Amino acid sequence: MDEMDRKILAELQKDGRLTVTELGERVGLSLSPCHRRVKALEQAGVIRNYRANVDPTAVGLGFSAIVFATLRETTTISVERFENALWGIREIILAQRLFGDPDYMLHVVTRDLRAFQQLYDETLSGVPSVLKLSSTLVMKSVFQERPLPL
Repeated sequence: MDEMDRKILAELQKDGRLTVTELGERVGLSLSPCHRRVKALEQAGVIRNYRANVDPTAVGLGFSAIVFATLRETTTISVERFENALWGIREIILAQRLFGDPDYMLHVVTRDLRAFQQLYDETLSGVPSVLKLSSTLVMKSVFQERPLPL
């Protein structure tokens, strides 16, 4: 990856809907070389996808919490069962495995506190391998999905 690829990525992080022509103009490349580079970045998995960044409150998801999960054991099988179960819980928008205790940090969005309580009690507490859950409420989102510092 060279400096031109980094420029392309920086521009696409700002606006993923740019046409290849617009992108080329912003980074100083003609259409064909710009298109080849974007395709190469996509094929290499550097660009994973394109999607809309939706405001959660605008779609009725005004409640946000961070849930910390500690597993009973961290064997390969228990970790795999836990992680696979997370994919089925749409309210979890970010799941990260951590070093130390707790084992996972989950960012959860719901309509309101009542919906979060129901999800916590009925779904999250029943996820395979969970020993302990704890949570904290998000007071304010300062920024979200910040572009990578290329």
